[in-house]
Amino acid sequence: KRYVRKGVPLEHRARVWMVLSGAQAQMDQNPGYYHQLLQGERNPRLEDAIRTDLNRTFPDNVKFRKTTDPCLQRTLYNVLLAYGHHNQGVGYCQGMNFIAGYLILITNNEEESFWLLDALVGRILPDYYSPAMLGLKTDQEVLGELVRAKLPAVGALMERLGVLWTLLVSRWFICLFVDILPVETVLRIWDCLFNEGSKIIFRVALTLIKQHQELILEATSVPDICDKFKQITKGSFVMECHTFMQKIFSEPGSLSMATVAKLRESCRARLLAQG
Repeated sequence: KRYVRKGVPLEHRARVWMVLSGAQAQMDQNPGYYHQLLQGERNPRLEDAIRTDLNRTFPDNVKFRKTTDPCLQRTLYNVLLAYGHHNQGVGYCQGMNFIAGYLILITNNEEESFWLLDALVGRILPDYYSPAMLGLKTDQEVLGELVRAKLPAVGALMERLGVLWTLLVSRWFICLFVDILPVETVLRIWDCLFNEGSKIIFRVALTLIKQHQELILEATSVPDICDKFKQITKGSFVMECHTFMQKIFSEPGSLSMATVAKLRESCRARLLAQG
């Protein structure tokens, strides 16, 4: 755990992620499965949904441009299509394109990217991408509860302004901080995410909020607080990935998977009761 928290060297990252996440074991147990999925029955709705998002995925990254050869858009399309066939309950959901794109850039391997995406969407993140997105809504509420407990002034401000957490942080959760925080910082977060599970997302979110508490507390309206939440993901604090990673393990205090599981249970029940 300690070594992973210090950051996995880039050249070993794909290997380490595959092993830590269980993706390697899944791939070894299912030889040829990925290619079978690509040859599966066609699903025009799934194909159109994926195609729509291809040009929106890292438009500034030269490797994803249509003019590049080889262009990673084709690889991205294959990984997302295979996943949609594999997990029909999810199919394709916006945000998965960014995650799959990052996995492709790191692994340089289509099949490994598919199995890592499966580890994230199927096991590590609880129900973020299903049509009802219940897991995502639950975790936004869990963050709200953690903020109320650990940063009560911010919690009180949110309640006073009547602002919904989903307005502020849904992209943090859906995109796992891709295109929100700097690349190197995101990769360091993902090192821990594959090793320690989804509680890391709460650690990052709480640290961003705690570090910029004074700025957030200046907000006087909903648009104002939305703007402040955009500001807190920029600047030197998030650029210094080594210090930032140390902070996410010290600033929020103790946060066990058991605590997270308990909060998820109560928040989920509340959401289901609201219908």
